[in-house]
This record gives sequence, structure tokens and C-alpha cells, in this order.
Amino acid sequence: MIEDSIRLSPLTPGALGYNHPVLPAPAVAEQFSEEERARLAPFFSNVDRHVFALTNLSETVKGALFARYSRSAKSLRRLFLDEFADQVSVAAAADEQVGVARAEKLYARVFNEYGDDSVAQLGGAHIACEYVSNILTKVLEWGRLMAYLEQSTRYVPYTDKLHGHWRYHVPAELEGALRDRYIRTMDTAFEVYASWIPRMQAYFDERYPKSAGDPDSVHRAAIRAKALDTLRGMLPAATQSHVGIYGTGQAFEALLLRMRASPLDEVRACGDELLRELRTVIPAFLVRVDQPDRGGRWSEYLQDARARTTEAAERLVAPREARAEVTLTAFDPDGEIKVAAAALYAASDLPDDQLLAIVRRMPADDRAAVLRAYVGTRSNRRHRPGRAFERTAYRFDVLTDYGAFRDLQRHRLLTLEWQPLTPKHGSVEPEAIGDAGAADDWRRVMENSAALFDAIAGAGLHAVAPYAVAMAYRVRFYMEMNAREAMHVIELRTAPQGHPAYRRVCQQMYRLIEQQAGHRVIAAAMQFVDHSEVELERLASERAIDRKKAAR
Repeated sequence: MIEDSIRLSPLTPGALGYNHPVLPAPAVAEQFSEEERARLAPFFSNVDRHVFALTNLSETVKGALFARYSRSAKSLRRLFLDEFADQVSVAAAADEQVGVARAEKLYARVFNEYGDDSVAQLGGAHIACEYVSNILTKVLEWGRLMAYLEQSTRYVPYTDKLHGHWRYHVPAELEGALRDRYIRTMDTAFEVYASWIPRMQAYFDERYPKSAGDPDSVHRAAIRAKALDTLRGMLPAATQSHVGIYGTGQAFEALLLRMRASPLDEVRACGDELLRELRTVIPAFLVRVDQPDRGGRWSEYLQDARARTTEAAERLVAPREARAEVTLTAFDPDGEIKVAAAALYAASDLPDDQLLAIVRRMPADDRAAVLRAYVGTRSNRRHRPGRAFERTAYRFDVLTDYGAFRDLQRHRLLTLEWQPLTPKHGSVEPEAIGDAGAADDWRRVMENSAALFDAIAGAGLHAVAPYAVAMAYRVRFYMEMNAREAMHVIELRTAPQGHPAYRRVCQQMYRLIEQQAGHRVIAAAMQFVDHSEVELERLASERAIDRKKAAR
């Protein structure tokens, strides 16, 4: 049961904890030797800033670099030096530049003379944004037509320091005593988190002894992932991460316009860096972003609409009421009828409305047979039915911890929006925290986080206050998706190796589709939804990885 595995913490303010020296946040990126800088220069738009573009590399190399990125504590440029540089030719980099100038002129002419925005969908760029807060990562990952990889809190322990400082963002908006308090609170949270990693690994190692047939490396990886999964709720939303992005020129333009309209200094500053680096690789696609009468007006429109909506919400919205973790707020009772009619469309010569009328008259068994035929024999979760399943949709309101939200938010072929992160919804405490003896430290971190949030919001810095909130606190968001995307999300996120928090959310989504919406045939098509309760989530996956390594 949900009540057995989570605990809502009280929101009473607590003491700030240990006293720590007030230190400035890291201001420069990782440093490289002169030899390393020379090796990096042909392949990165800069070697000394947090935001940079990948240049003169094949698509295969860029994809492989980003794939490694999400599970490594290293920066992208350090990964390149350690694992890829010896395999990449500088001569090949020079060859990649052939034709670039001509292409740029062509794009510029099309934009200026014809105004054809679709051309901006035909060229793209790989960009890395490093040492950005988790607040900023959600802004970067907003767009649907982009691809992202983000450093994972379940594979990477946030114990490495940059220039002697824990990896968290210090907002430029904070000054004086409030800034000092923020740094002390963040330092305390990171020190408690780091101190519990070996103890939590020891606890799980004792609770889940190694099976005789498992190599030490498999068991060790599964135990470490379990410990990091359990403790990640202590980390604040200010925790810095690395994000790899691939997007078209059009997608980057939309992203930059939103970033320039943000109330947060970090977001706007990152947007300026992104624009500078993108102009080194796809300049023709971004000419409008900072033109006052083009992109400037667009960003002003976004700012004005946000301000007006916030004012209306503060004036008109009634107090909140308690809700379940997942609520199905909208669905079509005729959804299965419409999906069955859509399934028959490409196989017949009748118009849509006639097919719908025919399906309505069908006995339920015949409609179910149509849907089963359309789904076919699925051998794995990647075998999904076609676009007929996009004929009906579900809207879920979700209230779960920020850590789980981070994972679910990256799904793009749906509509998702979230409310500001705040401690007012309470936090989620994993059962293992109490069992391992970490409850007092855990709750102290939660209390410090809530007290700091209140202090920042009380100073009028409402947009900045979410940086202080620990990831165990719950955030409200909605996900609206058609049945085809629901199949993808729910089957993927209930896989046994997934984090328990988002597995629980998606298992509830499935039950609501089946029982509340009554779409039992659609639910039955989601045959790879996993309802099991898994003790050591990563074990089976680590075993599979080990088998693949052995086969190679």
C-alpha cells in the first residue's frame, strides 16, 4: 500500500543545523591543461564555459558521448578526453567545415526572402549545459521537439565538489544574510546526504545479500543505485546537473524566447550563453531571437501573460483540498468506440463519421475483436499499435515527490504542466530511511528546506524560493496524453528497474484507465505494464548488462 511505503513529513521549521563557512558558488567551469585545451578546441565551441556546442563530430560520436553523459560524474569535455579523443581525427574535423558557409548563406536567404520557418526544422545542434540547477533543467527540457539526456541521481552520487564547493546553484537574486543562510542550509543538506551514502549501502547490502550466481560488480551496482534512489530526496532543487540537448533551429528559437522571459536570473543568463554558442554553429536559425521587434516582443508577450494569469489566480482561486496521489480528471467514455472506428479507417473506404456510426452499433465483443486485431501480437513494449490509439486521451492530476516528477517530465509527446515547487504539499519519506536509522537527519533536512523556502518567499523572492526545496517534497502537475502515449509511458515507467516513486504513479494510471474510464480493452493492450513490487530494482537490469558484456 502507498501508506506503508511513504510518510508525509510535518512542516515545522527547524534549526539550520551545523555552522559552515560561507563560500562563493563556483563561477568557472572545469579547468583543462594547455594540451587538453588544444585537443578540445576543434570539437567544442569553447573550453572554459558551462554552456557549449559540439562541433565537427560525427552524429555517432555525439550520440555516444551523450549516452555516456547521463551515467557519468564527469563533464562532457572530460568524457571526450578520457574516452573519445584518441578515436577522433582533427583532419576529419576540417572536412566537416566544407560547405558550411554556403549552407549558412542559403538558410539566411530563405529566412529573409521567404520567411519559411519550416526550413529551421532541417538543421540542428548538439548543446551541453553543465552545472545548471534542477530548476533550470526543467526549463531546458520543456520543448516537445528536442531530445535530452540528463545526469541521473540514481547512478551518480552528488559527492564530487567543484573547486571545493558542493554542486548547487546560488541564485544571484540572494544577498546578504539571506544568501549566507541559503549556503549554510545547502551545505548541511549535501553533507548529510553524502554521509549517509555508505551507511545506506551497508544497510541494503545486509538486507539484500548477494546471490551466489551474481558477480560482485552486479550486486554492488544494484545496491548503490538503491541507496542513491533512497537518499535523493535530501538533495535540493538547486542541485546542479548536466543536460545534453539535441534540437532543431526552430526548437532552440522557441526555447530561447521562453528563457529570455523567465523571472529567474539563472535561466536568463543560461539563455544568453545558449544563444552565443548556438550562433557559432547554426547562426542563421537564430537571427530573430534578440531583435527587439521580433523575439523581444515575443518574450514580452510571454512575461505579460504569465503575470496576468498569476494575478488572476491569486485573486480568484479558492483554497485547495486534499487529493489522491494520482487522479484521472478527464477521459472520453466513448474512447474505445472511437479508437475502434479509427482502427478501421485505413483498412476501409468509408468516411470517418460512417465508420463511427457502424462501430457504435457493433456488439461489444466485435468492437473488442477489432481492437485486439489492431493491437496484434506484441512481443515487447516497443511494439505499439498505430495512430488509431491517438483517438482518445486521458488527463491525470499527479501529486508526487519532485524526484519522480523530474523523470516523468521528460516525456514529450503529451501535454504536461506543473505548479511552483513548494513545501506546502508535504514530503515523501521512503520506508528504508527509518529502518536504516536516518529518519532524524532526513527530517532535519526537510525542516531546514521548508524554513529556508519560507524565508526567501517572505523576502518577496517567490520565483527564487523553489531552489531551497528538497526533492522529497511533493509537486503538483498534470499529464494529458492519448492512449498510444499512455501505453508508452506506463509500460516504460512501470518496468521493474524503475524508481519506486514513478512506478507507483504509473501503476495507478493504468488502474484508473481500466477501472474508472472503463477502457478495459485498451488497458489489456498494455500487456507490458508491470504491477510487481520489486525489492532491489536495478538487480535484474544489472544482470542483463553483465550478460551483454560477457557476450561481447
